[in-house]
Amino acid sequence: MEQVQEVSQLIWQALKDSNQKDLKKYVHPDAVFVHMGVTLSRDGEIEIIESKGIILKEIVFEEQTQHSFDDVSILLNKIKLTAIVNGNEVVNPFVVTEVYSNKGNQVQLISLSYTRINY
Repeated sequence: MEQVQEVSQLIWQALKDSNQKDLKKYVHPDAVFVHMGVTLSRDGEIEIIESKGIILKEIVFEEQTQHSFDDVSILLNKIKLTAIVNGNEVVNPFVVTEVYSNKGNQVQLISLSYTRINY
């Protein structure tokens, strides 16, 4: 379980830093990213981050829960995300659902979905 949370932290840092090497290491090649209004492949997510279409400026983690089912783990992260999207700063509260495959000693992200919430 701790390994999933560690990999999650590495992925969030890689997204913030535009670290393509770590994203390719910890995110499955066929993974999907679901944003508000767009669904992207792993490479599509990397491309939008590298092109500065989305810049993750600040991520405040407010709550995290983990659920495990055989070789699948789900992390639910309640976050407040400040980002620059197409040149505009936006602040949104989300619950982000991260789904991980746990095969052998390898943990990889297979899906990451943002759901905007209201306080």
